[in-house]
Amino acid sequence: MRIITLSKESKSSLLNDLLKRSPNNYGQYETVVNDIIEKVKSEGDAAIFAYTKQFDKCELNAETIRVTEAEIEEAVNTIEPKLYEVMEKAAANIKAYHEKQVRNSWFDAKPDGTILGQKITPIGKAGVYVPGGKAAYPSSVLMNVIPAKVAGVSKVVMVTPPGADGKVNPGTLAAAKVAGVDEIYKVGGAQAIAALAFGTQSIPKVDKITGPGNIFVALAKKAVYGHVSIDSVAGPSEILVLADESANPRYVAADLLSQAEHDELASAILITTSMELAEAVSEQVEVFISELSRTDIMRKSIDNYGYILVADSMEDAIDAANEIASEHLEVLTKNPFEIMTKIQNAGAIFLGEYSSEPLGDYFAGPNHILPTNGTAKFFSPLSVDDFIKKSSIISYSRNALEAVHKDIEFFAEKEGLTAHANSIKVRFE
Repeated sequence: MRIITLSKESKSSLLNDLLKRSPNNYGQYETVVNDIIEKVKSEGDAAIFAYTKQFDKCELNAETIRVTEAEIEEAVNTIEPKLYEVMEKAAANIKAYHEKQVRNSWFDAKPDGTILGQKITPIGKAGVYVPGGKAAYPSSVLMNVIPAKVAGVSKVVMVTPPGADGKVNPGTLAAAKVAGVDEIYKVGGAQAIAALAFGTQSIPKVDKITGPGNIFVALAKKAVYGHVSIDSVAGPSEILVLADESANPRYVAADLLSQAEHDELASAILITTSMELAEAVSEQVEVFISELSRTDIMRKSIDNYGYILVADSMEDAIDAANEIASEHLEVLTKNPFEIMTKIQNAGAIFLGEYSSEPLGDYFAGPNHILPTNGTAKFFSPLSVDDFIKKSSIISYSRNALEAVHKDIEFFAEKEGLTAHANSIKVRFE
């Protein structure tokens, strides 16, 4: 891995490189995506069947597009029993964590007859996109669906592309059963997002779409936002390790590659105050790349978006980490909890040498659907909050309104909105 001295210039150059990975920089595909969306809006199922035949080499119709209970049971019986058992354990952890996020409606009543409050209501229908093929991740099914179920969403609809044989990845279907998905449809790509956003003869329209996908899925989610809500427009995965001289270079190298293997565009960054550690990690990365699978993907990721930054001080390292605002941030220092208090921007923070990033991906409980491309400065992990709506509650008695009605009328008239003022005034004529 390249080793660079951390400076204002090197940090700026790195940030520019990382931003090139954003889905916002792939505008050349937007026309294709928009055409797909418009065709699905106008033709419904017919467009879905045509695109599935074109892109997935699979013939579908109204009778076969929905995954049946028999197909789900077949998938569960196909996978290793140990995998299903581990999924159930992970699901229990995810559910327990997200149950702590549940909010309750509240009301505040005052003696003058004023009642103010907030009513919490789950969204009606949630749509979950799950990639297929080589990028099938059952863990993402659990992470998307369980928070929705904890929030009280009445119907969770999952879409995922089929193989040419018309079958869905069995691990994906088994995870859907564990998580409690209500309906599953065999459709992928931008056409799946359009189907969830606008509905077809077979696939119901939903209120919110969540879940990762390729660039076409990301751009489709961006295009339908406003017709429905979305979680985010996610970019490639990324990890940042913040370490001092006490860190184990084998652990650091292993953790960097845990994200580099996702995608050629994945980013893996180490920021350290130790040149000795930097050099040891760089050497160990090469050893692991030669030993592990997905070598070509890791090599391209590390060559293009892998960095080791050597900082003069831990304060400089922390400042850089906050600027980068990584999706995953590991803190491998003598006192990681002290460092954590100074971290302002990160999707998920992993503290200590036994809290490596895959712990969060699969098992610990916090959500692994996280803000990417620096958006951790203003976005949060997927949570129960993503599947609820908040309504304000306002109730005034006559006495409470009488005490303030002249102030309201005055304010409205100063804005030139006389009908607003009149709406209050008529109650005291």
